[in-house]
Amino acid sequence: MRFNNKQSSDGVAFRPQSKRLLDQVAEVMRYYHYSKRSEESYVRWIKQFVLFNDKRHPAEMGKKEIERYLSHLAVNKHVAVATQSQALNAIVFLYKKVLHLPVADDLSPVRSKKPVRLPVVLSTAEMSLLLTSMRGTNQLMARMMYGGGLRLMELVRLRVKDIDFANGYLVVRDGKGGGDRTTLLGESIVGDLKAHLLGVKQLYEQDLLAGHANVYMPNALAIKYPNAPRSWDWQYAFPSGKLSKDPRGGAIRRHHVNESNLQKAIRAAKNKAGISKPTTPHTLRHSFATHLLEAGTNIRVVQKLLGHKDVKTTEIYTHVLQQQLYNVVSPLERLNKP
Repeated sequence: MRFNNKQSSDGVAFRPQSKRLLDQVAEVMRYYHYSKRSEESYVRWIKQFVLFNDKRHPAEMGKKEIERYLSHLAVNKHVAVATQSQALNAIVFLYKKVLHLPVADDLSPVRSKKPVRLPVVLSTAEMSLLLTSMRGTNQLMARMMYGGGLRLMELVRLRVKDIDFANGYLVVRDGKGGGDRTTLLGESIVGDLKAHLLGVKQLYEQDLLAGHANVYMPNALAIKYPNAPRSWDWQYAFPSGKLSKDPRGGAIRRHHVNESNLQKAIRAAKNKAGISKPTTPHTLRHSFATHLLEAGTNIRVVQKLLGHKDVKTTEIYTHVLQQQLYNVVSPLERLNKP
């Protein structure tokens, strides 16, 4: 049963050519320029939704089945609020953009109530130990993450043109939530980053001679700016060490470095430094925000640097500050004092 010939609510009557439902979802997401990671996530949620409802076609289901599935995630799977919301977004996308069918406005599944956990934050001493336990490009990337509060994927997707050495900031394009923002580029990083980019440019020039300087361009920008994929400014600041085949079009190009490399490097540095706290790349972002607030930076400034739409999201770090018990003396210690 196919419902992809109807006009969507936004006036776009896109007709995917695939016959399988999940392939249709992927095709429509590419039409709307969703990232590959979002595509994989939405396809996974929609597949689970269909399997949960005994493989019935979504066109044969509606409000009752959607609510039952989302309630199952909250009650039986104990997923976080954000995870349940992501599943809902995927299902709404399926109905509105792929099947062009209405979705009830009054969906009322059991809501997730999983408590929000305070983020893990390293002290400044621990952060210094972590960074000095790293070497080379991974250390540079970690310093940039901590110095600018970058998310992991924001860092690996950074383009040469988005580094402003003159003004000392980075431009994060299409961050979480789809917006752009500027954040800090530490002065202590500048020399090492410039040296790194010299090596990247040599690699780019080799690719240019070989006909492989054809970097991926998001959101149909390759059509708008046909020469941009081969220009230096658009190249990734942290490219992969090898060429690869683009799964979406088959072109041979140099993509950005695999994010798992930095994840592994940070894990190894944590162990080498003897840090007992669970430490991931995102810990560097948490530490950036907390250390800025500790230093008296206005929370609205921190909000903008992190790219949070709502200051309430940033306020989680004030709760972390309240847990810093450095100046509180246990009553046990007073027992031994005259």
